[in-house]
Amino acid sequence: MKTSSAILLLASCLALSYSEEITKDEGVLVLTKGNFKTALEENEFVLVEFYAPWCGHCKALAPEYVKAAAKLVEKGSAIKLAKVDATEETELAEEHGVRGYPTLKFFRSGKPIDYGGGRQADDIVNWLLKKTGPPAKALATVEDAKSFIDEHPVVVVGFFKDQSSPGAKQFLAAASATDDYPFGITSEDALFSEYEAKDEGIILFKNFDEGKNVYEGEITEDGVTQFVAANSLPLVVDFNHETASKIFGGEIKSHLLIFLSKEAGHYDTHMEAAMAAARGFKGQVLFVTINTDEEDHSRILEFFGMKKEEVPGLRIIKLEEDMAKYRPDTYDLSESGLTSFVQSFLDGKLKQHLLSQDLPDDWDKEPVKVLVSSNFDEVVFDKSKDVLVEFYAPWCGHCKQLAPIYDQLGEKYKDHDSIVISKMDATANELEHTKIQSFPTLKLYKKETNEVVDYNGARTLDALGDFLDGKSADEQDDEEVDEEGDVPAKDEL
Repeated sequence: MKTSSAILLLASCLALSYSEEITKDEGVLVLTKGNFKTALEENEFVLVEFYAPWCGHCKALAPEYVKAAAKLVEKGSAIKLAKVDATEETELAEEHGVRGYPTLKFFRSGKPIDYGGGRQADDIVNWLLKKTGPPAKALATVEDAKSFIDEHPVVVVGFFKDQSSPGAKQFLAAASATDDYPFGITSEDALFSEYEAKDEGIILFKNFDEGKNVYEGEITEDGVTQFVAANSLPLVVDFNHETASKIFGGEIKSHLLIFLSKEAGHYDTHMEAAMAAARGFKGQVLFVTINTDEEDHSRILEFFGMKKEEVPGLRIIKLEEDMAKYRPDTYDLSESGLTSFVQSFLDGKLKQHLLSQDLPDDWDKEPVKVLVSSNFDEVVFDKSKDVLVEFYAPWCGHCKQLAPIYDQLGEKYKDHDSIVISKMDATANELEHTKIQSFPTLKLYKKETNEVVDYNGARTLDALGDFLDGKSADEQDDEEVDEEGDVPAKDEL
């Protein structure tokens, strides 16, 4: 028995000697393989950021992460924020399925879940408090309520004499499901009087626009969630690093994008009309301004195929599996013009706006034919031809590697009666019937039936030739495709 105890004591001492000390960097725990397990054992709640030192998104998150850690200390919270340099701690990163930077995971008693909140300090704190505490904070006094409201840009307070009523339960369910904004609840008469609230009432308080909104109608979880989504952002939201996640990750999936130049005075000229028009579409369409003077926003103009000369300009987007884009016939930024454009969209009267380049005069001069949106259907759906199309992006490394091989393929089949080799820049040309998910994508449109066959084989001249000649997969060149994979072609602003 004594020997056994001695061995256990020795093992414990050895374990401690091999456990690295946990240091802090501006209030954030610095974790490595040597102290990771210890940190999770010593702290019930830990949010861990797996980052790369060179990652731009990680650098943007860093100061907000430090602020969030400080806010939690101020609140006396037991929640700890930690970080792991995933480029150094590769085993830890692999163990926790890190595939991009930053990756944040929340550990409760050592068990991880993916972090689903925003990237600003308040968003991080709100999300963590929701995950570790009651869904709504109990407000006992007017002073409690005033402090709660003043502390946050947006709060939602439920006024319920009976906090076990069906309405209160629906309110608390919505609170549990809403990570971005803090909820409070009270049964105190003094608070009812102070805020002129009725029993079973819900009020959203905010430090912008009209200052507060009162919930109306039957209280349901979905109803409260939609009420918060409709009123928690300004009538017109300016797009920036802080608001991006709330704009594109929110409940409202239809957005009017208003492209303006602050330097040119467009905000002063057009904001009043935008605010007036936005009131009529609250909860249906989110109005978003984008300052095109900022260098980072030039990519957004390019994404929509717009030029600086088109500012002030407009687009509507609908965020579904694929982003649908709509443009007006004219850029009328008056209240009536904006209202008409948005109402036409909601009524289903607008056709999607698809990007297209002008058709080059020499599009069919070379063995590899050049396609744009306007000539795609005519060439590809010719039932007398098998047409191979490469959908590429000019900046894609895999596409550049394929280019000389694809040119050789075009040369090989340039005199073929029924095989056409073609390509299309899918970043500048869009098709209503075909959505591209990665670059390069190769599709064969078969003659007679127009059946579409995706090519997933090796990107060699022999393998592509075998595919076009109709050989079976077993007969084709068995060289493997580049294991790094293709470049995603996601619609991201």
